[in-house]
Amino acid sequence: MTIERRDTGPRDVAIDILYCGICHSDLHKAYDEWQNTHFPVVPGHEIVGRVREVGKNVPDLAPGALVAVGCMVDSCRRCAACRSGNEMFCEKGATITFGSYEEARGAWTQGGYSREIVVDRDFVLCVPSGLDPARAAPLLCAGITTYSPLRRYGCGPGKNVAIVGLGGLGHIAVKLAHAMGAEVTVLSTSRAKEQDANRLGARHFVATSEPGALEPLKGQFDLILDTVGAAHNMDVLTELLRSLGTLVLVGLPPPGAPVDASGLIHGNKAVAGSNIGGIRETQELLDWCGPHQLEADVEVIPATGINEAYGRMVRGDVRYRFVIDAETFAMPG
Repeated sequence: MTIERRDTGPRDVAIDILYCGICHSDLHKAYDEWQNTHFPVVPGHEIVGRVREVGKNVPDLAPGALVAVGCMVDSCRRCAACRSGNEMFCEKGATITFGSYEEARGAWTQGGYSREIVVDRDFVLCVPSGLDPARAAPLLCAGITTYSPLRRYGCGPGKNVAIVGLGGLGHIAVKLAHAMGAEVTVLSTSRAKEQDANRLGARHFVATSEPGALEPLKGQFDLILDTVGAAHNMDVLTELLRSLGTLVLVGLPPPGAPVDASGLIHGNKAVAGSNIGGIRETQELLDWCGPHQLEADVEVIPATGINEAYGRMVRGDVRYRFVIDAETFAMPG
């Protein structure tokens, strides 16, 4: 299909898209699994491209610059959340890169499964030189989703950190935690990804489905980052925390999972959730990843492979993120 982008306004940046990562939320929206999709929808919020044109009030970017667009393209800029750098919690409602209705334009936002996009300068991020554009794309969602809680909860030297699940989120979390100086353990259901976990920076790997595998780990971790979106037992994980430790959920399991309060109270343990991150923090992530040469493991696909990629994601058959080559989208006509 052909979609129309707005003209480049005074504060806008017109971007020729190079690559767009495929996030699991793209699949949820495309399949209307959250029952809130307005069709037709163009998914994609892990966008890397080059500036084609800038508005007259954008002095700090020029055509040819390598830039990125993540999960948001606008917010009110005035509420307490926006002023504190947490635009995703905008009290007026953040404008999501795709699937958000913009009252001022009378149109729905359309995402990065396309050849170009126009975005307000305040929501355009700069990609450091040295990062591979295709491998940097997943940093715009999977990267900031894991970086933000690792930073917030003190991941670093001397800390024992567990990553639950080794998928799109988990593999970046392992790289980040290792680069931050923590001792990293991967908790996965089977040993199929043990070699990958070690290559990515994990010092230890535990197959949680093996009888008794978790017993030696009780009370061992300062921080557990749980990336799993399927239903699972939270109490098993809180038992692995040290006193004052934190279990942070970044996956989105189905509602209704109970947590034993006594297991938290005896040890002052905490269970927290974490969303993405604001624009300032996402730029901080990219600037941090540049000198560390930290990128996602990706499989670059043509536009014609998107449906197959969705099917493989459902089966867990990706290591570890699909990225679309935007040049392969057909030109109109």
